[in-house]
Amino acid sequence: MKKLKFKDSILSFVLMLLAVAFLSPIFIVLLNSFKGKFFISENPFVLPNSETFVSFNNYISGITKTGFLQAFGWSLFITVSSVVVIVLFTSMTAWYITRVKSKMTKAIYYLLAFSMIVPFQMVMFTMTKVANMAHLDNPLGIIVVYLGFAAGLSVFMFAGFIKSIPLEIEEAAEIDGCNPVQTYFLVVFPILKPTAITVAILNTMWIWNDYLLPYLLIGNEYKTIPIAIQYLQGGYGSIDMGAMMAMLVLAIIPIVVFYFTCQKYIVKGIVAGAVKG
Repeated sequence: MKKLKFKDSILSFVLMLLAVAFLSPIFIVLLNSFKGKFFISENPFVLPNSETFVSFNNYISGITKTGFLQAFGWSLFITVSSVVVIVLFTSMTAWYITRVKSKMTKAIYYLLAFSMIVPFQMVMFTMTKVANMAHLDNPLGIIVVYLGFAAGLSVFMFAGFIKSIPLEIEEAAEIDGCNPVQTYFLVVFPILKPTAITVAILNTMWIWNDYLLPYLLIGNEYKTIPIAIQYLQGGYGSIDMGAMMAMLVLAIIPIVVFYFTCQKYIVKGIVAGAVKG
């Protein structure tokens, strides 16, 4: 019993150290967002004092220089729209390929699973060219591109959960007069709530923080937050570190709040989606 308590204490201590290691970069960014830009490089780990403290000047400067509010609007639109489309279409796809047993659905499933192991760098130039030719290089088009990249993992998770749903529930709905569309929206989709929330959380965190895909497709015309922050870097490597730190804090806050609001569903959804069919 004492050995077990000792092991638990060691484990708790190690986890606390890991938590400090992971949270310290966020704390350092927050700390330096209230310092003058000339003091950040010299003393990045020191608390602001009467000499280095600049109040909210960095935040005001960053919002003005980057057009942060407009970038926030584009990030919010692209993220919310993409996540809604991903959850809806991938769950429908997973339901279809799980319930309809054929060579075609099996091939679709394995192609989607294979897409998870293909690095983005292998396809980004081809993807950019195809997206330009298909006129997807705009805020609406990028939603379609995000759907394509998110389909593999999302369908995999939904399919695993759907395999655990008794087929008799859907058959009962059919006997009651529901067509396939009604069966999906009235019966199946409500049951998928834990996995749907997990898929939504994972994709929200990815899309909100994504820099490369918006940069390649929509560039300067529709700047998202990561792209807007990057423009604080001036010529010859000069960077307004104070404003950049402040904008990073503003970029982190929404996604942290969203994550902590929904985190209880992550483990539940991942475990549910891992059911072996």
